[in-house]
Amino acid sequence: MEMQVTIKTKLKISNSEIAWSFSKTMEQYRQACNYVSEYIFNNDFDMKQSRLNKELYTKLRNLFSLKSQMAQSVIRTVIARYKTVKTQMARRPYKYQDKNTGEWYREVRDLTWLHKPISFNRPQVDLQRNRDWSYLSSGQLSINTLDGRVKVDPICRGFNQYLDGTWKFGLAKLLKSSGKWYLHISATKEVADFNKQTVKHVVGLDRGLRFLATSYDEQGKTAFFDGQAIMRKRAKYQKLRTTLQAKGTKSAKRRLKKLSGRENRWISDVNHCLSKTLVQKYGANTLFVLENLNGVSFERTDLPKALRNQNKSWAFYQLEQFLTYKAHLHNSEVVEVSAKYTSQRCPKCGVIKKDNRHHEKHEYHCTNCGYCSNDDRIGAMNIQLLGTQYISGQEQPKFELTTNA
Repeated sequence: MEMQVTIKTKLKISNSEIAWSFSKTMEQYRQACNYVSEYIFNNDFDMKQSRLNKELYTKLRNLFSLKSQMAQSVIRTVIARYKTVKTQMARRPYKYQDKNTGEWYREVRDLTWLHKPISFNRPQVDLQRNRDWSYLSSGQLSINTLDGRVKVDPICRGFNQYLDGTWKFGLAKLLKSSGKWYLHISATKEVADFNKQTVKHVVGLDRGLRFLATSYDEQGKTAFFDGQAIMRKRAKYQKLRTTLQAKGTKSAKRRLKKLSGRENRWISDVNHCLSKTLVQKYGANTLFVLENLNGVSFERTDLPKALRNQNKSWAFYQLEQFLTYKAHLHNSEVVEVSAKYTSQRCPKCGVIKKDNRHHEKHEYHCTNCGYCSNDDRIGAMNIQLLGTQYISGQEQPKFELTTNA
C-alpha cells in the first residue's frame, strides 16, 4: 500500500532577487490558472487533459511566459480544483422546504450550479519533481522560476527522515505566508498492507465536543480526551471575532485574517497531538473504528446561547486524516462505520431506545437491563463492537433498530 504525506519546509532566501523571482513566477501562474478556469467554465466544464492541452498550451506559454512544464502544471492544477469542488458539492446537496407541505427535499448539486468560474486568488505554483525542483547532494533545494533556477536552503526539523531511500518525492507547491516562503513537498512510501489476521487491538472512537474523543478497546478500557478547555478557547476566538466584525475597519479586517490563520493552526496542532497520542497509546496492528459523521450535527442546546455557535462542530475530518496517515506508518488502519444508533443502543442487552440517553446528565441508562454509563463511553463501546464485526468479515457492519434484547 502506498501512503502519502506532505512535508512543509520553510525556505531560507539569501537575497531579494530570489524573492522577486518567486513572486513573479507565482503571480503569472495564478493568472494562468484563472485563464484556464474561465475557459473550463465557458466550455461546459470540459476537463479532458488532452483537449485542454491542445487548446490552451500555446496560449499559456505566450500570454503568461510560462515554461513548458509549468504550462502543463497549470492545466492539471485547475482540473484538480474543479474535481475537488465537484466532489464537495455532491457531498453537500441543496436542501429546501416546501412551504405548502412542510416537507424537506434534497437536490444533488454539480458544477452547473456554479454561477462564475472558480477563482485562484492566492499566488502559488505547482512544481514537478526533477523538472521544476530537485533536492541537491549539498542539502539545498533547486527551484525553477521564470528567470531560471535558484538554490535555497530548506529549514525543516526532521527532514532527514525522508532521505532514507524509502520515500519518493513528487509534486511540490511554492507559496508565501506571513512574509515567509514555504515549499510543500508531496512524499510517498510503500508500507505493508493492513492484515486483519494480525490485529492486536480494536479501538472504538466516539468523537464529540465535550470529549473530543472517547476510546474503548477490546480489553474494556476507556480513555477520555477532554474538550472543555478547547471549547473555552474557541469561545474566546468567537468573542474576539464578533468584536472585530462589529468594527468593520480595515485594521479590524486585517486582524480577522490573522486571527483566522492563528485559530486554524491551533486546531491543526490539537488534532495532530490527539492523533499522535492515540497511535502511540495503542501501537502497531491496531484497528481504529470511527463513526461516519456525514450529516451529523453537533449543535448543543444544553449550552448557554453565547457558546452555541462555536461548539456546533470541530475539524473532525482533519482529525480522521491525521489519524489515518499516522496509523498507516505503524501498520494500523482506520475504518468508518455507520453512526446509526451508536448512541442509542445498550452495549449489554442490545436494546435501542433514544430516550435511554440523557443529554443533560451525559448518561445512558438502559430501562431494559438497568445498565448505566457515560453516554460518550456508550458510543465508543458500540463503535468498537462494529469494528469487531468488521474484523470478523462484515464489510459494512451496522445496527438495526430493535426494542428487544
